[in-house]
Amino acid sequence: MMRGAVPTILEAVGNTPLVKLHHVAKDVAADLYVKCEFLNPGGSTKDRMTRHLVDAAEKRGELKPGGTIVEATTGNTGAGLAMIAAVRGYKCVFVMPDKMSSEKIASLRAFGAKVVVCPTAVDPDDPRSYLEVAKRIASDTPNAFYANQAHNPDNAGGHYASTGPELWAQTGGELDVLVAGLGTGGTMSGAGKYLREKKPSVQLVGVDPIGSLTYDFVKSGRVTKPFTYKVEGIGQDFFPSTMDTKLLDDVIRVDDKECFLMARDLVRLEGLCVGGSSGAAVAGALKYARQTQKKENIVVLLADGASHYLSKIFNDDWMRENGFLAEHPGLGVVADVLRGKTSEVIFARSIDRVRDVIGRMKAHGISQLPVLDGDKLLGAVAEVDMLRYLVSGEHSLDSPVGVLAESDYATVTANTKIEQVQSLLGDARMAIVLGDDGRISGVITKIDLIDYLAKRAV
Repeated sequence: MMRGAVPTILEAVGNTPLVKLHHVAKDVAADLYVKCEFLNPGGSTKDRMTRHLVDAAEKRGELKPGGTIVEATTGNTGAGLAMIAAVRGYKCVFVMPDKMSSEKIASLRAFGAKVVVCPTAVDPDDPRSYLEVAKRIASDTPNAFYANQAHNPDNAGGHYASTGPELWAQTGGELDVLVAGLGTGGTMSGAGKYLREKKPSVQLVGVDPIGSLTYDFVKSGRVTKPFTYKVEGIGQDFFPSTMDTKLLDDVIRVDDKECFLMARDLVRLEGLCVGGSSGAAVAGALKYARQTQKKENIVVLLADGASHYLSKIFNDDWMRENGFLAEHPGLGVVADVLRGKTSEVIFARSIDRVRDVIGRMKAHGISQLPVLDGDKLLGAVAEVDMLRYLVSGEHSLDSPVGVLAESDYATVTANTKIEQVQSLLGDARMAIVLGDDGRISGVITKIDLIDYLAKRAV
């Protein structure tokens, strides 16, 4: 073989550059560096994971010559698997949610893969969901291998074997914080585990979009309701077993607008041609840096590139239609609603007696309130919960209210757009406003939103 060449494109995976950010990070004390995973040959960090996953499956005899790889994917895992399939002679069937960009679907079909598109707005266990459809196709297809990235330990294993060691060598061990978007969690669980073994003090920070389950679960231990969001590749409406949340030191939450505007800034100001999940990771890293105000080295993983999002994030018409461009006035943000309310946040402690909580709700004329366990959000309780509790006749008014706490709420930040809150309140009883420290700073109900919008209309 000629000197300098590699046998196939698969041997070109990895060794992506580490680049310092300047313009978008100029207001923070920390130095931010980005790991350009979007420069992998398949276009994302998933190339590392899929190569390791397929190698392991072949070694175990789970993936046989001439077989068909089946996977539920938001695009990047599919691209990595399709690239491998093209080199090694496998067939592919990929199942995707319908919110994915047309470019992702077209690129997978360009590899010769069959792509099945399923509705996004259904529960994970709904037979129409992309997860359930992928399982069914794998079961019904002869000589099929279901990659199952969300529950396959080889997902994190690929990053433990590749991303972690590469980061350690590249930084000379000088990184203090690793920041990555949270999807299946394999990147952080694998690379983070390796780095933590090398340097126990390294901080591992995940980034999660509003609407995903992960943030609330890590922060409060509660399983809340998932809601739709537009950023692709991160966030979950179920819990992948590949994600080791115990490794995480913190989770930072971002909304769609922050993700998309940061992605556009990274292209225009830093020359980094990245997608929305990369914008999310940098936006989250900057929030973290502003919270800590430390002079430290923060490394951010840029998961994928801009080419799959030209019809969305980098299309001004699409951005404008969805209210993401700065010139779009919109309806305001959560902080605007809170300014029109009393500063007092009415809540209950988990140990408070049911009778006292009923009295508190009656005294303040409210129908629902958050329940705290110490300073941690435990859940929420509403009139209907009290009614159901009393009608059952099985409990005492002197029982602690914590047992009644439900997960029928959404959590937002002061900067969340009103349009997004309106969408969340279509499915949840209330929106609980959390500060950067995770503490409650307010509660917004449907009537609060109606009152705010009515005043604007005057």
